[in-house]
Amino acid sequence: MPLTVHQFPCLSDNYGYLVRDEATGLAACIDTPDAAAVLAQLKALGWRLALIMNTHWHPDHAGGNAEVQAATGAKIVGPAEVRRIAPLDRELSGGETVELGETTFEVIEAGGHTLGHIAYYDDADRIAFVGDTLFALGCGRLFEGEPAQMWASLSRLAALPDETTVYCAHEYTAANARFALSVDDDPALKARAEQIFAARERGEPTVPTTIALEKATNPFLRAPLLAARVGAADKPAHEAFAAVRAAKDNFKG
Repeated sequence: MPLTVHQFPCLSDNYGYLVRDEATGLAACIDTPDAAAVLAQLKALGWRLALIMNTHWHPDHAGGNAEVQAATGAKIVGPAEVRRIAPLDRELSGGETVELGETTFEVIEAGGHTLGHIAYYDDADRIAFVGDTLFALGCGRLFEGEPAQMWASLSRLAALPDETTVYCAHEYTAANARFALSVDDDPALKARAEQIFAARERGEPTVPTTIALEKATNPFLRAPLLAARVGAADKPAHEAFAAVRAAKDNFKG
């Protein structure tokens, strides 16, 4: 039976995610950006929370762990770095699996934004929760990792099936689109950017996305193709990525 995903906005630009294994009725939340919002959504849905699945340690991802666990009794899993700010019942790293009822999530190493960042992939339903590693038309800032690490992480995600639905943690897409247009004039990107700007004008979310769409239009996944435009011609792929990331960090548009 399938996995049901419930997406809701919280904080200033985060998305919270509650997921339910339909075979057993067990639910999990992906990160705890806002404990009050998570608990309110659980109550409205009538779901029973069994698991909290953290992607990384930042407060807008793990800051609600203690409160949500106290209210629900859910177990908390995630990378060891979560212990810097929040409780954790089981440490996870790339290559392991997590079970929610009859749903199995593969843990993907996704460091770069933070050193221990991970992502969760449900192969049966072709669904990935990628935290702050991959965004619609973007990627996370490298607060702790190096470009080679982040490029490797993005490459792992890009290797997932094209039809994979990607749930990222923030509504950054309009800003990402403005930057993307500054380094890439591909017609597919222009068409997508127009759709994004229109959706945001209507107050509609631009998340989730898909692996295929990101491979076709995301400048960070397309970095080797854009190398000459960002001063990295004939450089290795991770150096082209580093140049695109530096351009985004300095972008004022």
